[in-house]
Amino acid sequence: MSGILFIISAPSGSGKSTIVNQLRSLVSRLEFSVSWTTRGPRGSEQESREYHFTTRDHFEEMIRNGEFLEYADVFGNYYGTALSTLKEAFAQDKDVLLDIDVQGASQVRAKMPDAVSIFLMPPTPEILATRLRNRSRAEGSVREEDIDRRLAKARQEIENYRDYGYILVNDILDRAVEEMAAIVAAERIRHGNDPGAGGADRERVLRIAHNCRQANSEARIRPVLQAFGVPVPAAKG
Repeated sequence: MSGILFIISAPSGSGKSTIVNQLRSLVSRLEFSVSWTTRGPRGSEQESREYHFTTRDHFEEMIRNGEFLEYADVFGNYYGTALSTLKEAFAQDKDVLLDIDVQGASQVRAKMPDAVSIFLMPPTPEILATRLRNRSRAEGSVREEDIDRRLAKARQEIENYRDYGYILVNDILDRAVEEMAAIVAAERIRHGNDPGAGGADRERVLRIAHNCRQANSEARIRPVLQAFGVPVPAAKG
């Protein structure tokens, strides 16, 4: 397979879906991989748009048939990425964006080490809790035990940030979208897949993407790690 595979992971409620949807409207030749899941649709979600919704029996049959690049059981429901999605997109000279959790991302990196991985962090637990409550309220009910469970899960997921090449903090939506678009453009330039990029715009996207690399994000992510109680790396220098 050819093309670039982009992985984005984030705790539930971090605003990942909003950023991905805006990115898809801004960036051409980028196929969004629609995952399979055994959970039911939420709110306005539609079949084949946000997910392919299926039964647990059918999902497990797909596992036995080797149809998944990765899959994971999250809060009692399966989520997985079908290999056919990548093959079809790469055959059409498109790059692929996978929206997957840290379990799935680890599986993908093991199979496709050249994948570009991006981790999106919420700025604070308080902001994340507010987003989760707002989403739950829109879906019809707010259960504080569910909010607490997802906050605990968020902390566990954030602990895996070192496994990702790029780190974003979704404190300002427009900036996070701009950074995502710059990462895609910079990786296409690096892979020689975007010969049209040049001049000042080329330098701008390369600079933005460079600043989002994990190695260059310490000052920005340190307050987030502290807020979530995740061990903070020793300061350099």
